[in-house]
Amino acid sequence: MSGTGGTRRTGGTGGTGAAGGTGGIGGTGDRAEQAPPGQRQYFADPAPGPGIDTVAVAALAGERLDFRFKAIPADAAGLTVREWLATRPRLDALGTPLLTLDAAALDHNLRTMAAWCAETGVRLAPHGKTTMAPALWQAQLAAGAHAVTLANLPQLRVARAFGVQRLLLANTLLDPAGLAWIATELDRDPGFAFTSWVDSADSVRQMDAALRAAGAERPVEVMVELGGPGGRTGARGVAAALEVAAAVLAAPTLRLAGVGGYEGALAHDASDPALAAVRGYLADLADLHRRLATDYPTATPVVTAGGSAYFDTVAQELTPLAEQVPGTVVVVRSGAYLAHDDGFYRGISPLARDAAATPLRSAMHGWARVVSHPEPQLSLLDAGKRDLPFDEGLPEPQRVRGGGDLTGATVTALNDQHAFLRGAGTAAPVGAVLRLGLSHPCTAFDKWTLIPVLDHADAEHPRVVDLVRTYF
Repeated sequence: MSGTGGTRRTGGTGGTGAAGGTGGIGGTGDRAEQAPPGQRQYFADPAPGPGIDTVAVAALAGERLDFRFKAIPADAAGLTVREWLATRPRLDALGTPLLTLDAAALDHNLRTMAAWCAETGVRLAPHGKTTMAPALWQAQLAAGAHAVTLANLPQLRVARAFGVQRLLLANTLLDPAGLAWIATELDRDPGFAFTSWVDSADSVRQMDAALRAAGAERPVEVMVELGGPGGRTGARGVAAALEVAAAVLAAPTLRLAGVGGYEGALAHDASDPALAAVRGYLADLADLHRRLATDYPTATPVVTAGGSAYFDTVAQELTPLAEQVPGTVVVVRSGAYLAHDDGFYRGISPLARDAAATPLRSAMHGWARVVSHPEPQLSLLDAGKRDLPFDEGLPEPQRVRGGGDLTGATVTALNDQHAFLRGAGTAAPVGAVLRLGLSHPCTAFDKWTLIPVLDHADAEHPRVVDLVRTYF
């Protein structure tokens, strides 16, 4: 995952695409080729190759280790990633606090999600903001993902630095300098496919004005974003979304590529009312897509939804659109599936709720040392909010490193640098290292610039087999 594999350069500037320079997700090459020259959708047929600059990713193995990487021991300073991994380090050599990934679980999750997408007939554009790790993006693309989804301009710049060829921005890009940069990227790289969201006519006007001022030659493809009451961004209601679509169709610098949104902002559990709210929203999204069927200037319009909590419901509600609007491509954007967790997603993931499905496995763990035992029922660990996620549930004590399972203990609070461990299980002595299950990978990766990958976190003495570089 550190980028030690791969030697072929694709993507970046001058990257290759399908015939005529098309690249992106969804659709078929034949259908795209049949579209009139002025109506081709770039975010359509996948470009050949890995969809990322594998040489740039491989070069990460040459980065030298130093004080910037808090997961790495001091005696590794001066070595490159490749050189240090060649020493075959063990988990025991690493200090605490620590976040690690599990290679076996990552591989399982990659294969499981790829198989699910193939079986259900949807395309996957995983949300790259979860990890912001180009090596993991490369692994996802190699496993069959057709694009990477991102959330803001800085993330887009990271992706383009590593030559990612198919990007979906699940947000509205209004920054004039950012739009000028995107226009330059599109104009100089015919293999680059990019689409953004837009949710108001005012946003359309601002994007159009900025792209005109930048002298954009190639239209920027956009999807009309539909929101929901009390949700996040997105036009409120189908009628409002149709007005946005009309504005897009009238803007010469923009191209209507489809519709999209995020159902996860409307529910937070798998209860019947929550699932009903999700289904109601998706029904509106499908209605919007059908109403625009004769207006799309492309033969392969995209409809996209699906975070990591309800992607099964998205597939059930949206895949019938392929027959109702010929050429429709359904895209889900699950991002947390790769690392999964021992908290929020463990309980809500569709692959956990479906007894017949192959469940995902948690591929991330925290490691913390008992540094104080000041009261009979209280121990303090050396990992806190600066090290571990806490917004969707506190860490879960699991086992003592080199020992057995840890039972009867609970993390009740986190300070900036400490965790409060209470209960009968606090008998672990001062100096013991505990493995912690974590909740919500999106707020775990952002705390670590370099993350060790273990061969198997359940082994007695796991070996470090890779390092994952993140860019937040």
